[in-house]
Amino acid sequence: MRASFLLFAVAPALIASPALATTIEVTIDKLVFSPVSVQAKVGDTIEWVNKDVFAHTATVKGGWEVMIPPKSKGSITLSRAGAIDYFCRFHPNMKGRLEVSP
Repeated sequence: MRASFLLFAVAPALIASPALATTIEVTIDKLVFSPVSVQAKVGDTIEWVNKDVFAHTATVKGGWEVMIPPKSKGSITLSRAGAIDYFCRFHPNMKGRLEVSP
């Protein structure tokens, strides 16, 4: 009897727990975002790690831009769900995609 009471007391807490936000790393090396496509959730942070010797950006046309200095990092926390295509403003052939779920 005692064990079943404990199960009923704990179960709602497990079901109602919000998912923890996470940091997802995207590496920039030799003019390539890797991985090119990322699955994320609203509240997650995308962190770009630039291994190149020159600056890059993660730019969304008509939206946000993250400057990523050489041998450094830049990040953004995702606030809306949807598909987001981005590119490097300095190297437009560099492209990436974020699939953001609620």
